[in-house]
Amino acid sequence: MGLVQVAVTLAIIMLLVKPVGTYLVAVFDYGSGRTKLDRWFGWAEKPLYRLAGIKEEENMGWKGYLKAMLLTNFIMLVIMYAILRLQKYLPLNPDGIGNMPPAQAFNTAVSFMTNTNWQSYSGENALSYFSQMAAITFPMFTSAATGFAVAIAFIRGISGKSDALGNFYVDLVRAVTRVFLPLSFAAALFLVFQGVPQTIYGAITATTLEGGQQTITRGLVASLESIKHLGTNGGGWFGTNAAHPFENPTPLTNLVHIVSMMLLPTALVYAFGLMIRNKRQGWAVFGAMSFIFVAMLALVMASEYRGVPALDAAGIHGNMEGKEVRFGIAESSLFTAVTTAATTGSVNNMHESLTPLGGLVPLAEMMLNNVFGGKGVGLLNGLLYAILAVFICGLLVGRTPEFLGKKIEGKEIKLASIALLVHPFIILAPTALALLTPQAVASISNAGMHGLSEVLYAFTSGAANNGSAFGGLNANTDFYNVGLGLVMLVGRYVSIIAMLGIAGSLAVKKTVPQGMGTLRTDTGLFTGILIMIIIVIGALTFLPALALGPIAEHLAMP
Repeated sequence: MGLVQVAVTLAIIMLLVKPVGTYLVAVFDYGSGRTKLDRWFGWAEKPLYRLAGIKEEENMGWKGYLKAMLLTNFIMLVIMYAILRLQKYLPLNPDGIGNMPPAQAFNTAVSFMTNTNWQSYSGENALSYFSQMAAITFPMFTSAATGFAVAIAFIRGISGKSDALGNFYVDLVRAVTRVFLPLSFAAALFLVFQGVPQTIYGAITATTLEGGQQTITRGLVASLESIKHLGTNGGGWFGTNAAHPFENPTPLTNLVHIVSMMLLPTALVYAFGLMIRNKRQGWAVFGAMSFIFVAMLALVMASEYRGVPALDAAGIHGNMEGKEVRFGIAESSLFTAVTTAATTGSVNNMHESLTPLGGLVPLAEMMLNNVFGGKGVGLLNGLLYAILAVFICGLLVGRTPEFLGKKIEGKEIKLASIALLVHPFIILAPTALALLTPQAVASISNAGMHGLSEVLYAFTSGAANNGSAFGGLNANTDFYNVGLGLVMLVGRYVSIIAMLGIAGSLAVKKTVPQGMGTLRTDTGLFTGILIMIIIVIGALTFLPALALGPIAEHLAMP
């Protein structure tokens, strides 16, 4: 039955790829003229453009697009930090929650600005309702829209004929008004229908069946949950995240959460094929991502169903530790694979309690960081590996590599190398530093191999802008709050800067007609090459660290 549930969920996701991808093209392909969507959404967008002084028809080069993105994100980051530091004095604080400490406020503001949504706190105890809305829910929209905008700009660059990547402000507004708000509103209504709270009233005290008193926290949960998953944000109103019955009360809400996480990342890959007018190319990239995702899903499911050998011999079959009984092994495993493939960070089970190989799966997906990925970022990283693949193949045959008819030369490879090398550096170097720092080591709950995995997971989650955690690490210290905050910033913006630079460089190059020696990148052969490049580079980079953590733990398991 668990396998049937997984198959049905994946089938629903696949059925939505084409219609949603087609809609995304209609949203962002505004160079083709006015569409019906302008009539439906223009009444809300045009006043925003006039108020901000945005010229809707103005095109930006890659440097202008990048400058607008960085400036907008920086201003929002400062505002979010101020709200968290002053929430005690701001409205909508019925439970009287105090101000957040400086290091934690920095970590939280950076986390939600970078679409990471890592939490070193429990939301119901550390944030006022105003903070939950203004410093948490609002940037869930804008950070997801930022990633979407950058991905669309990159597509325009690699398929265009001039350094005109569109208008960042228009892309940002359209992503929010035409994609995230309508979908989030519909999802929130369904979650309320299923019993998820949505109220501005504070906590209440209830009398239990035994006659004791229990404080029940509530709030604007449904609205946060909807954009949390649709925007691949992660985080949660409650500390236990999507395992909490107020965030995820029924099998149907669990289904909606999973479909929401995969909906836009998968559709964006299809939209890429439509925007470059080569559907086969889009499906080639989609196929590579799907293969890796299915392999990872199969590994975590097989490992969790197998469980711990010593317990299996005692008659306890499967690993149910850290899992909700109402979801079981299959739905917990699927959620684990999806939340790290889509870099969401939401969890409906404790990743700390996964079997060693089960815990390796979310780690590996975040390390690769291109298995569909979050809003825009997964596609960008997938195309980064595609560029590297054609470059390596070009070296093998002694021909200048081409991608989408554009020659890949030194500048593009240098920028791609920066984006590729920064990711493992900001994972492995901080992990090593943490293991050498007594204060950081004191935060580890488990000694030995599992303790190493806890630290490795934390920095991998920050670098991949995922936000999930093993849970056994006490990350609410100045070392981890500041360290992870810096890792999140570098992980988010260095790769975006590099990829926009590549887009700007390719945009001004002439399209080269296909010849006899051209390596076609829209075939099954290239899909296989792309898969091998991703796996080989990932293994060469991260296998030694994984061998010391989850792999060694698996081999030592009784």
